[in-house]
Amino acid sequence: MKKVEILAPVGSIESFYAAIEGGADAVYLAGKLFGARAFADNFNKDELVFLINYAHSYGVKVYVTCNILILEREVESFLDYVEFLHKNNVDAIIMQDIGMIDLVHKTFPNLEIHASTQMHIHNLEGAMILEELGIKRVVLARETPLSVVKEIKEKTNLEIEVFVHGALCASYSGMCLFARSIGKRSGNRGTCSGCCRLKYSLESENETLEKDKYPLSMKDLMTLYDIDKLVEIGIDSFKIEGRMKGASYVYFATKLYKETTTNYLKTREIKVNEEDLFKLNNVFNRTYTKGFMLGDEDVINNKSPNNQGVLIGIVTKSSNNFIDIKLKEDISIHDGLRITNTNFEYGLILNNFKIKDKQVHFAKKKDTITLKVNKNIPLGSKVLRTSSYIISEEVKNIITNKKRKIPITVSCFILKDKPLTIKVSDGTNEVIKEDIIPLNANNRSLTKDEIKEKLLKIQNTIYFVKDLKIELDADLFIPISSLNNLKREVLDLLTIKRIARFEKDFQKEKYQREVPSFERETGYTLYTNNKKDINSKYKYIYSETLPEEILKLPKVMPTYSMIDKTKEYLVGELGALKYLKNIITDFSFNVTNSYTVAFLHSMGAKRITLSVELDDVDIKELIDDYQNRYKKSPNLELIIKTNLEVMVLKYRFSKDYSNLKYLVDRFKNKYHIIEKNNLTYIYDYKVTERKNSDYYFTIGVNYLRIENNLL
Repeated sequence: MKKVEILAPVGSIESFYAAIEGGADAVYLAGKLFGARAFADNFNKDELVFLINYAHSYGVKVYVTCNILILEREVESFLDYVEFLHKNNVDAIIMQDIGMIDLVHKTFPNLEIHASTQMHIHNLEGAMILEELGIKRVVLARETPLSVVKEIKEKTNLEIEVFVHGALCASYSGMCLFARSIGKRSGNRGTCSGCCRLKYSLESENETLEKDKYPLSMKDLMTLYDIDKLVEIGIDSFKIEGRMKGASYVYFATKLYKETTTNYLKTREIKVNEEDLFKLNNVFNRTYTKGFMLGDEDVINNKSPNNQGVLIGIVTKSSNNFIDIKLKEDISIHDGLRITNTNFEYGLILNNFKIKDKQVHFAKKKDTITLKVNKNIPLGSKVLRTSSYIISEEVKNIITNKKRKIPITVSCFILKDKPLTIKVSDGTNEVIKEDIIPLNANNRSLTKDEIKEKLLKIQNTIYFVKDLKIELDADLFIPISSLNNLKREVLDLLTIKRIARFEKDFQKEKYQREVPSFERETGYTLYTNNKKDINSKYKYIYSETLPEEILKLPKVMPTYSMIDKTKEYLVGELGALKYLKNIITDFSFNVTNSYTVAFLHSMGAKRITLSVELDDVDIKELIDDYQNRYKKSPNLELIIKTNLEVMVLKYRFSKDYSNLKYLVDRFKNKYHIIEKNNLTYIYDYKVTERKNSDYYFTIGVNYLRIENNLL
């Protein structure tokens, strides 16, 4: 059975070193531009070069996230950035924007591209389209069932990457416009505000069903005990979420999945290091779910969106701003605590505490500690540890000591009348270097033990000697300094070989894409299920239940095998391009640049709906550049009035509330909830409307759409 890659998240230099020491086979990170985690520390160009070289010296791959939607005016700088990464030996870039994928692949044919989970790939048809486009690896939607993952692995040559641990999005990735609707912070542009972690109420038409809970806050994914299922279907890469999390989280999550997976591959038994899992839970967890991939529908923690930590004690006394805590676990000064009770939470950093009136810095399980608080704490409150000073210091020491080493074989030849020679190999790369001719010994000859001692003394390097061979003729002498210098030189040359292994692969070609020609038209379209909405003004009717002119297909499509390929469809996801030819692509294709328009037209899309995230300047720039580049006009549609669909959820609220109608935020705004096709759709509380609609006809849009989603 082949090796499975453990892919670790990196959002800071500390977490980078933590990932390396935790045993990562690869890391994913971002530069200052074009990444979907704009609020992580991220790295400038000099830092990226250093990180790529450092990781490669350890045999660790580096994937850089370029996974936001690209606007027309950003294309040139985006391509320059990708070229910089390619020239500096990045192993792959992770992308969402289908037009930019097409542009990058045609421009840099030797650069490996991974399709981001933001691309919403959840069926075989979508995966096959990516394979045809030159994608090497696909990061599947986290909602994709294991049976579909297996089918994609068996029927394509794509590498398959899946998330195995960490935070989950409530909505299908790439399909969420919630944060943009609320605060103009687009997840597709890297600035998601995490509004799914806020409090909401659930209401029917006439009553409140659930008040001030967290109905969109997902538990964390954890698949450690199901590694066997993932390994056996041939998944290539296990991805850990967490570029916004700290070094301790990255270290223990990486170490756990690396050791558990490696052990399973060797023994076919799942053995989880429970001590390390306990440490990870002390660092961060929102309680766990196996996730939709493994068939677990218990995915929501509606009581709290926060790090749950671990239970370490109970409040047994509370008086005059002092509390006693009976400990269930050891505790240290500087630990982070959260004290909870019904409708009560209180957080603090443990800076001072006592045992029997004596100030201490550490207490053991079953001790009772006393500390001062500035709130009235109810008796019986639970005390949770949300950060551990000791665990943090442990990881800092691991990072400082850099214990991860590369095994090498070393051969040393000190032979009469031949130059001193040292050969080193890491199993893939080999370096041989010669130096001086040994002298005849006048007083004392070299011994093998003496040479062995010097050659094994490489603790300050990234290597350790797993196999040493020495050939030494009798009565010879060389200066020890020559031996040490040659050893240092061959190790440096080996590191250079390990780092610079892709430079010969850089190749830059000219982008070309043939597109069909379309006549300029002007017209209105309407999406509705209501016969009362039908009006001769509208050229087409999009409908799921009426006798339709054009049928709108769901954005989540398990397969297209049962679809009548002769009809005309409005389609919402990439897989439709594989088998359907008479199609209009919906706004969920996230079209934000002319290269995406060109790709979709070349794949057979007869009309293309632009992203709802574009403003008027963006739209004009897109159309102008398309016409200038391809000398033809696109066939574009723009939504001008809608209650915007802001989320598509795999789980359904109706299992708890059959009469549910609204998700209500803290400002009393009512987001409409509609369940269909075993999915939950959430629509904006307000109508989004573009004014002066005729202007769009003048700049090159052919059709304007009005949507009536709330039926």
